[in-house]
Amino acid sequence: MTIGFSSRAARAARAPRAALGPRAGRATRAARLTVCCTAVCALGALAVVTDPDTAGPRSATGTRDAKAAQETPSLYGHGTQVRRRAGAPEVPQDVSAVSWLVADADSGAVLAAHDAHRRLPPASTLKTLFALTVLPALPAGLRHTVKGEELAGIGAGSSLVGVKENRTYTVADLWRGVFLSSGNDAVRVLAHLNGGWKATAEEMRAKARALGARDTHVVSPDGYDAPGQVSSAYDLAVFGRAGLRNAEFAGYCATATAKFPAGGWSYGIQNTNRLLTGVGVARYPGLIGVKNGYTTNAGNTLIAAAKRGGRTLVVTVMRPESGGGLAVYEEARSLLDWGFEAAGRVDAVGSLVPPRPAAAPQADPGSLPTVRAEAAEVNVPDWPVVGAITGAAGVGAAAMALALRLRFGRSARD
Repeated sequence: MTIGFSSRAARAARAPRAALGPRAGRATRAARLTVCCTAVCALGALAVVTDPDTAGPRSATGTRDAKAAQETPSLYGHGTQVRRRAGAPEVPQDVSAVSWLVADADSGAVLAAHDAHRRLPPASTLKTLFALTVLPALPAGLRHTVKGEELAGIGAGSSLVGVKENRTYTVADLWRGVFLSSGNDAVRVLAHLNGGWKATAEEMRAKARALGARDTHVVSPDGYDAPGQVSSAYDLAVFGRAGLRNAEFAGYCATATAKFPAGGWSYGIQNTNRLLTGVGVARYPGLIGVKNGYTTNAGNTLIAAAKRGGRTLVVTVMRPESGGGLAVYEEARSLLDWGFEAAGRVDAVGSLVPPRPAAAPQADPGSLPTVRAEAAEVNVPDWPVVGAITGAAGVGAAAMALALRLRFGRSARD
């Protein structure tokens, strides 16, 4: 900062003191005192404004406000979470699932949930993450002749679509085998085309993190029980919602029946999602997918999505504890019914959309020097306040200088 003073004071400061006499000496001292007072006042003003304990509110791009803007109601608590307004229906009491969630698939708003982040084995619902990861890498029309080693390692008791060694399939054939028959044999071949079993598992873990699904750990890409393999009702809803936004994924998961090639002929396969086909339970009106699963360790799991009146909901149900093998579908039905009735009459308890990182402030290319901010929080001064306080400091210093000048002027005349 450059602080100016009068040319008379400057000349007095440069002139020999003996030649100028006592009055000039006093004037010189007054000028120096004025400069010192102005500098001290200005520095004090800057210290007050940049003190983190006295700084005022920040703009929306400030560190604290950016963090606050990302805060959403926590879904990590135990028990059922719902924020009903007056007149909203109560959450179904007949849902026995260990964990479940109901969300708006368009906005990502979570309407209600129960132990949404509890980590549980996902069974074949994990195939939704497999599809999100591998679908973009393989053209649907690509033809592939299966080799025996590609089918090695399939777990005992796995669901199969009937992929055979030395037969040729398109990638689309294999995806229908995954979505309709939950075929672990089809998953093995697609993972091989994607670079291998372990590489695909690593890519799936990275994809889950990118989607904000932090409860999921992938060991076996087909969802087969494996030590340490877990997901959650929240994460499965994230995968289901993301899948519905992919045209290929949405097409496969909404397909009720198809033909699967068997050399010179083909046979029919049917989707194992009973809410879609109506096998054993009533078909749910407006259902558009997504995926069911079952293993001895996981129990029954389901991601289901339906559309009604321009609104799309996604629900997840993990491990119902009563009602038998079909309970997962009936409990999903109850939750979908409740969601369509309650939508618009409850406040969100969370979101399937991960918070965006705070945007870094854009520097003005024409501005002078820029200070590089580190990762730690930086207290940015409020420059209008700095200007006001510094201006007040300057006025105070000028008043002091005037008082000193009058005083020394009177002393010279006495």
